[in-house]
Amino acid sequence: MSAAIQDSATLTPKAVLITGAAKRVGAEIARTLHAVGCNVVIHCNRSTAEADALAASLNQKRVKSAAVVTGDLLADNALTGLIDQAHSCFGRLDGLVNNASSFYATPVGKIDLDDWLDIMGSNLKAPLFLSQAAAPYLRQTKGAIVNIIDIHTEHPLKDFVVYNAAKAGLAGLTRAFALELGPDVRVNGVSPGAIMWPDASPDYPPAERERIINQVPLKRVGSALDIAGAVKFLLLEAPYVTGQILAVDGGREICL
Repeated sequence: MSAAIQDSATLTPKAVLITGAAKRVGAEIARTLHAVGCNVVIHCNRSTAEADALAASLNQKRVKSAAVVTGDLLADNALTGLIDQAHSCFGRLDGLVNNASSFYATPVGKIDLDDWLDIMGSNLKAPLFLSQAAAPYLRQTKGAIVNIIDIHTEHPLKDFVVYNAAKAGLAGLTRAFALELGPDVRVNGVSPGAIMWPDASPDYPPAERERIINQVPLKRVGSALDIAGAVKFLLLEAPYVTGQILAVDGGREICL
């Protein structure tokens, strides 16, 4: 196990909490970090069966290396407790990946307060309060935070007004926390482009998907592994990088 994945003072694997990690990109982040020696804390809200199955598969590869924590990120009084629970899984916390996200269209004229509370809650408020609660633990381990943002922070996605605002806020929060938590804790972001189409989304019919792919210089959709690799780099392999947001989009951002 490399020194980057292991605390050189204690020879203990680093422990990382990934929110929304039961499925899709979050699950790939958990698998990727686990594969390089991290212990992983898999957060979910309702997808407990998938989270438990993922943890079981990882624990088969390395005993007692994965744990599951559950919690509603929209519940204000649950966020600090979630961090404490994650810390107790392995007795330390070296990394936090704010991955969980609500994503759906909110065109002007149809936005209501529930949309605002849901999308802002998962994409901005939860990362803020989770990061704040995790900061004391991360200071102890010289840890890091990686926020999953979106290339549409700079180029808003039509009809996704609240989502655009939330992710733009998360980009600003990333830079602000990098300033506030340095020098002990690094804070960076990953901005995905077209990576995985939303499940059963009416917003991305085949023609729209083809249009988006044609905008990408690499002419293909990325994979969850592309995002997981960027998270691994920023979390474990970039000791002099903080306050940065890395676009993982096949070059699409330069064409928007």
